[in-house]
Amino acid sequence: MPVIVKYIVVRDGDEKMTFATKKEADAYDKMLDIADNLFDFLENSDIVLDETRKEEISLLLAEKRDEVMPILRGVSPKAQSDRKKSTSTSGAAKTRKKAVAKQTASKRADTSETATVPEAKSVSKSATKVTTRTKGAS
Repeated sequence: MPVIVKYIVVRDGDEKMTFATKKEADAYDKMLDIADNLFDFLENSDIVLDETRKEEISLLLAEKRDEVMPILRGVSPKAQSDRKKSTSTSGAAKTRKKAVAKQTASKRADTSETATVPEAKSVSKSATKVTTRTKGAS
């Protein structure tokens, strides 16, 4: 019989959500902590909103905190999306360059192996020594 581990986020005695991994449950719990702090902030502000609206706003800001934080730092949302596009484009270009380099290297290896004598191949492979460094080695 399989054993299934579930992580349940409980707030004030209520089960809020169930997760398969501890990491997801911790992230959700942290998001709820942020939402609670934002709700308290809105409660203490001069803005007149009903409790439901304050809760909705605080949950929205907590859920989208990765998008909101740069805005609070003064980065416009448009500039932020432009940066993401350029980063993903340059990342894709780097990936393409690596793939082309691998293909070129494998083609060179294929042509050099066909031009060599089989005995020379086995000697070169056995003569190659790979050393690994451990964390404490200098």
